[in-house]
Amino acid sequence: MYVGFIGLGVMGRPMALNLARAGIRLVVWNRTPERCEPLRALGADVAPSSAEVFERAATVFLMLADEAAVDTVLGRGTPDFTVRVAGRTVVHMGTTSAEYSSGLQDDIRAVGGRYLEAPVSGSRVPAERGELVGMLAGDDDTVAAVRPLLAPMCRDTFVCGAVPGALLLKFSVNLFLITVVTGLAEAFHFAERHRLDQRLLRDVLDAGPMASAVSRVKAPKLLERDFSVQAATADVLKNNRLIAEAARRTGLASPLLDVCHALYDETVQQGHGGEDMVAVVHALEARSARTPVPADRAAGPAAQESLSRER
Repeated sequence: MYVGFIGLGVMGRPMALNLARAGIRLVVWNRTPERCEPLRALGADVAPSSAEVFERAATVFLMLADEAAVDTVLGRGTPDFTVRVAGRTVVHMGTTSAEYSSGLQDDIRAVGGRYLEAPVSGSRVPAERGELVGMLAGDDDTVAAVRPLLAPMCRDTFVCGAVPGALLLKFSVNLFLITVVTGLAEAFHFAERHRLDQRLLRDVLDAGPMASAVSRVKAPKLLERDFSVQAATADVLKNNRLIAEAARRTGLASPLLDVCHALYDETVQQGHGGEDMVAVVHALEARSARTPVPADRAAGPAAQESLSRER
């Protein structure tokens, strides 16, 4: 039997390409057909519809944008749902609410299918390199059956217990990621406003204890104002919203996340939703532009020295 893959976006396509390069027999479908062509070139079959993927594949990976897209592809709420899902394993790799994933598992099991929650940590570059980190939740047999198929896409995989444990763990990881990248953007904005050498800032960060794989990827993008997408701002905002909602349901305070939520919302409202998450620096710059500068600071260094002497 084939392995199916549906959803060939920024993350999905490189993930599916790694499966194809590993020699796995793939049948793929994407709403935008031209995104399937690199898979076809590697020998994957391109299905004319999502329904045909389920007809031909025993295991189907879904890397889709949101809950509505998942429901549409599965035919959930229609007679097609049972036809597509019964006897198959559905691997949900996208990011949705934990409650949605739990309900989806119940519905799939009710019609004789199997379900694995398998979100990943990482952006476009790790996806291209097959270096994502997978988090798996589901019954033991399904985890054991699907885990080997994740090897071409993921450097590591971690078993997180029952659904929705994997998504909740991903939310925890993404909360840290969002606050770190936002802090990095603010640091570069601070340095720029003080006319510091931002290359020097990058070098000091790289040499010090705060250096990480994230800072070493995102700092050069901030330095060069390179907003090409690795993780889109609109997707980060969606993740932020999902994490915030999960926090509210358990009465959890999330002050850093709430500030980031506002900043990414402002970034998207400014028209940068399709850019990389470091575009949050635009929101910081816009806020700074609205902040009055004290008269003694606006006067320049010479005037500041004169004012200081007068005091």
